[in-house]
Amino acid sequence: MAATQAEKAATHGKLTDAGVERLRQRIGVQFNQNRAYHNAEMTWDGSRHFANGYGDDNPLWCDPDYAAKTRWGGLIGSPLFHYTMGEPDAPEQTPEVKAMMRGDPLAGLGSYQAVMDFEWWRPIKVGDRLGRRLALVGIAPKANSAFSGRSLGEIQAFFYRNHRGELTNMRSGTWIRAERSASKDKAKQYELPKPYSPEQLAAIDAAYAAEEIRGANPRYWEDVQPGDEIQTIVRGPLRTSDIVVWHVGWGMQLTPPGAFKVSYKVRAKAPGLFTPNPLNVPDTVQRLHWEKEWANELGIPVSYDYGAIREAVLGNLLTNWMGDDAWLWKLSCEHRKFVYTGDTYWAKGRVKDKAMTDKGAEVRLEIWVENQWGTIVTPGEATVLLPTRDKPVELPRPAEEDIDRLIAHEVERHRYLDTGISLDAPTG
Repeated sequence: MAATQAEKAATHGKLTDAGVERLRQRIGVQFNQNRAYHNAEMTWDGSRHFANGYGDDNPLWCDPDYAAKTRWGGLIGSPLFHYTMGEPDAPEQTPEVKAMMRGDPLAGLGSYQAVMDFEWWRPIKVGDRLGRRLALVGIAPKANSAFSGRSLGEIQAFFYRNHRGELTNMRSGTWIRAERSASKDKAKQYELPKPYSPEQLAAIDAAYAAEEIRGANPRYWEDVQPGDEIQTIVRGPLRTSDIVVWHVGWGMQLTPPGAFKVSYKVRAKAPGLFTPNPLNVPDTVQRLHWEKEWANELGIPVSYDYGAIREAVLGNLLTNWMGDDAWLWKLSCEHRKFVYTGDTYWAKGRVKDKAMTDKGAEVRLEIWVENQWGTIVTPGEATVLLPTRDKPVELPRPAEEDIDRLIAHEVERHRYLDTGISLDAPTG
């Protein structure tokens, strides 16, 4: 039964059992994301602009002449390039399902990216188009936190396949849905950026100068040992201009792209994506990533980055280390703290262990991003397939080659996370 306007007003911005139950009914339902994709087709320009947006100049995604001489026979997209693509790929919904999927069951709650898991099976090559479909694959009630009070983990999965119908990759993310009033009212200590000393800036420049891309020099499985350190890379200090360049390659993602008249047409259809700025002019809610005043309204002291930037930087760390002949199969990371404008990303890692499995010569790595204070803001782990001296890497396959079966597999995999506990019950 649809909620009345009065009921909607009373529960707007509140995490309730009724809202959770409405959300739970959507688990496994396939749908299309109502956002314009940034790149309809993989191109040299699109690949280069995206990689450069997070400071990556690896010729495998930026130089066609170089890439033509690799095992891939041409440019391929860097690991996170799929973020920029994705034509609607979900099947048509029945009127009943459309009605059930209308609106946000947790309307008014904040949405903060917390965890992202990736799995890659095929490269994205020049000329490829990608279809994308989504499904809510799980929900996970969370304990109260110092930042947000009551919250819920909403696990969305994104499934990509190319124009030949081949599955290329999957990412599943957990977004913390939290009551905004709680996040705004909670007192919290923040590590805020401070002016950099000449010595700090010199250390950053030295790391940039020392950065190496393994490239055409294969890293063989036999030569890797547990405990081996990955060469650290640095990205930052983060400036507002870096966010602008990031958007050039990444697109807008949340707010459909376009300025002035195009922006007006978007606002006419989706006014909730815009709020008044200090001049009372409607502006995208996404501006908390570059506008301090709007971030302050949401209880955050300074504008901050996107989790996807850190994910791309971690991918950059790994692909620099592993070389052209290897394959980044899995990456998982947790965004535990904010990275503010003015902070610096130091991406680091080490080899945890290695094993010969039915997938090939696996190397499992511990990776992380820490800020200039030495605080780990995004820990993670990854699995890389390396060539051996007598065998090249074979690309891994998804758990299911059929996209519908794959989505069902992911729902089953996340099912145990939903404890069904009551969020409205007294907590004592």
